[in-house]
Amino acid sequence: MADIASEFEKLLPEVEKPGRYSGGEWNTPDMSSPARGDMCFCFPDLYEIGMSNLGVQILYDIINRAEGFRAERCFAPSLDMAKKLREHDIPLLSIETKKPVKDFTVVGFSIGFELLYTNVLYMMDLAGITFRAADRKEEDAIVIAGGPCSVNPEPFAPFFDAIVCGEGEEADLELLRRVTEGRDKGLTRAQILNSISDIEGVYVPSLKREGYRVKKAVVRDFENAPYISKPLVPTVESVHDRATLELYRGCASGCRFCQAGFWYRPIREMSAKRCAELAKDMLKSTGFGELSLCSLSTSDYTGLEALEDELSPYCRERGITMALPSLRISSFKPDMAKDSRKSSLTFAPEAGTQRLRDVINKNVSEAEIDKISVAFEAGYDSIKLYFMMGLPTETDEDIAGIAEICRRLKRLYMEKRNKRGLNISVSCAVFIPKPCTPFQWEEQISFEEMKRRQFYLRGLLREIKGVSFSWHGAETSVLEAALARGDGRLSYVIEDAYRAGACFDGWSEYFKWDVWQAAFEGRGLTMQMFTRARDLDEKLPWDFIDVGVDKKYLAKERELAYRGVTTRNCREGCNGCGALKMGRCTIL
Repeated sequence: MADIASEFEKLLPEVEKPGRYSGGEWNTPDMSSPARGDMCFCFPDLYEIGMSNLGVQILYDIINRAEGFRAERCFAPSLDMAKKLREHDIPLLSIETKKPVKDFTVVGFSIGFELLYTNVLYMMDLAGITFRAADRKEEDAIVIAGGPCSVNPEPFAPFFDAIVCGEGEEADLELLRRVTEGRDKGLTRAQILNSISDIEGVYVPSLKREGYRVKKAVVRDFENAPYISKPLVPTVESVHDRATLELYRGCASGCRFCQAGFWYRPIREMSAKRCAELAKDMLKSTGFGELSLCSLSTSDYTGLEALEDELSPYCRERGITMALPSLRISSFKPDMAKDSRKSSLTFAPEAGTQRLRDVINKNVSEAEIDKISVAFEAGYDSIKLYFMMGLPTETDEDIAGIAEICRRLKRLYMEKRNKRGLNISVSCAVFIPKPCTPFQWEEQISFEEMKRRQFYLRGLLREIKGVSFSWHGAETSVLEAALARGDGRLSYVIEDAYRAGACFDGWSEYFKWDVWQAAFEGRGLTMQMFTRARDLDEKLPWDFIDVGVDKKYLAKERELAYRGVTTRNCREGCNGCGALKMGRCTIL
């Protein structure tokens, strides 16, 4: 190991941003003590993106606090580093101790986005890990996955020995314990996998049979759940270079396209008192100049006012900015902006007309959109607006409504500030029907229709001065939709695409559309086979996972969508989605 580490360090001056691989970050735990069992957390993207991932930091901290166990990290190396590793026959190493990734007791991949699937194989390839779990040897590491994509793990399931479906705070450490104990007792690989199969949330693909069920892992006592007080401080500037405070999990809004809003139910809040304590601890231990208040809808957090009263003086005295993510328009108040002195605020109307917002259950009225103008009174001259294109029942009139919202806000800015100059950034994603949502059965609009609608909106927005427009690529949107609702056949497509050069698919400069098309065709498949509409009684690849929210409830919400009927916010009363069987909803 010492020789490998020495050879590795010689490569650092020869690659871009060597700090991605050097380690030694502030708040790194002591790695000198021997460990009974260890886990390497692998994040299949660059260091500066992975270091902004809150989940990895929390799980890393949990395991390093457990006596006898250790967690280390590895991120996807950039292509220049990968070339050097191959040239010098050096395997992928952990950041902390430069230990070969394949030599850990457990190797865990956090998968948050479908276009990262080939990066998982890229890291396995560099590490010397056999791609398919069925082909691994007895002595090989147990390779697991987790993260948001575990809502439908079937496209990548054959690559993993086990997959944690849901939240990993309790499951990951227990899994590492059992694997370590199994190794100590001399259990076979099959026996070890059988021993971890009864951990809540753990899916072992090799054990899947007819009638096999997995119950999503949920942290029930969120108030007392482990949380990082000393986050690692990156050596290379990360995408979100700040302390991040998670206020609660889940969302009460029930937007029918939003996977996270249903997947992370029941809603569990952390008290304002504990949030304030954690925030101060993180800021003291890191020196960050910015604190992000993080959740799916921060302005809906019931303790927000009390938390701001506690943190605002603390942050002002120290020159620390409180950052607010995308805000729910209906609950936005001017006071939310006073200590968040950024250049712009972000809102997500999602659709251009009231009719379509009712379809998707985005309970935001035209009057509430006009309420964005309170940001102008707070001194803001720039706002960002997020929309979605291709939603079920969408027409050109709905698209034109996006341009009309921009015109109206510019008029309101003129009235409030008595001057011109409001800058509006419009970002428009393509609707992707995702598992565990009322729209999981929907068809995605065709590639050609995506292009047509994007160009139509671009033409409308060009007529409005001070409005910029960005949109998601049609090609990546089609691929993401196919992978999101795919089955085990796609594991061969993913492998073929990687071997043909697909990697870093989420980066436009590296995305190879032709490679993916050929990979599907080579297996006798098309993307449209997975982006098509599904029948309500059709068996879905992810049906074996108990996500908490009843499938009948999702179907009922779909029916209400087509009738244009909205469902009340969960904070106004329980709608009976079924998630309460997973634990108590702390807002009711």
